[in-house]
Amino acid sequence: MGEADLNLGWRTALLGATILQLLALAAALTFSEGVRAANRLLAALLIVIAGMLVPYAIGFAGFYDAWRGLTFLPVAISLAIGPLLWAYASTLDDGRPPRTLRLHLLPPALQFAYFTAGFLLPLDAKWAWYTGSHGDWVDPVLEVATLVSLAGYAWGVAGVLRRRGARLAEARSDDDRFSAGWLKGVLAVLVIGLALNLGFSAWSLVSGGIDFFQQTGLYLGLGLLGLWLGVGGWRHAALPQAIPSEVEADEQKSNERATPDWAAVGAEVERRVREGEWWREPELSLADLARRLGTNTGRLSRAINLGLGVNFSVFINGIRAEAVAGALKDRPRADLLDLALEMGFASKASFNRAFRARFGMAPSEWRRGVSDSDYSRSEPDLRRDAGAEATG
Repeated sequence: MGEADLNLGWRTALLGATILQLLALAAALTFSEGVRAANRLLAALLIVIAGMLVPYAIGFAGFYDAWRGLTFLPVAISLAIGPLLWAYASTLDDGRPPRTLRLHLLPPALQFAYFTAGFLLPLDAKWAWYTGSHGDWVDPVLEVATLVSLAGYAWGVAGVLRRRGARLAEARSDDDRFSAGWLKGVLAVLVIGLALNLGFSAWSLVSGGIDFFQQTGLYLGLGLLGLWLGVGGWRHAALPQAIPSEVEADEQKSNERATPDWAAVGAEVERRVREGEWWREPELSLADLARRLGTNTGRLSRAINLGLGVNFSVFINGIRAEAVAGALKDRPRADLLDLALEMGFASKASFNRAFRARFGMAPSEWRRGVSDSDYSRSEPDLRRDAGAEATG
């Protein structure tokens, strides 16, 4: 057999174009600004996805029929997708790769070593192993291991999201700038990838096996997910992503012989924040506020959590929401988004969430009823309700 037997059809063309785009995005991410460690992990993931597509791109063209020596070409390392996506998400959160990353990369390293050993076998031995024990035992085990890996790392990314949300609420008032939404997209890619693999595995099980060509949709879908990740990762590459650990563990307890009256401390913090109008600053953080108040972040966090019954984000954004509500009484026809930005909100989404948490209704509903004087619940009650919604 030779080159005359090759057939560069539409499947090869589509997958080949996708591979080239994935590699181009990987190169762009490698040299992009932002959290470089995270960007390079995403670049590695895109290269892995490109490698997953290579056997199908050349297989549809007839390369394996022409050259059986390509069997076991060590480029499709499916077990690397989950740990690299999890490591990428974790690095966006912490600013550095997980310390246990090498351990998580051990299964894909073993998969790579297995394929490399198979690729280096003499042709007759390679073909006997591929059509025998590999197809009967190894390939099904790898398929199950890939599904378990994707499910496990999807759970891991969900944990990163939960921790990130809690840390943002305690330390920042501008959480939308820290790409939590993008991490939800990363989790969605893992879930969709898992669903695709489960769907095709179920199809193969029910039908008694599907051939190379019937798996076209799986690999085109994988390529599209990779492109979406690459483009999204490149767009988010320069955003502030790592959240510094701003709450100090040592709260100078040695200098405090008695437990403070946190309600009184919290009330004083609130008074000074309102008087200084520091809440108007869109990027206000717990560390910024602690410096202005002449205290440390640990004590300030306790004053807000224990004294006011809310976290930092709810506290600051609640004051902003009150300011918008007050402005609407004087300027009922003002544009809501303009007012929100004027009062320090970073986005329309964060404004709507905070306003609803503070007043129990959307800003537009409040404006319609702004002349209603029957609303008489006290501010402390409202504040406690907002805290319950934020932590529930």
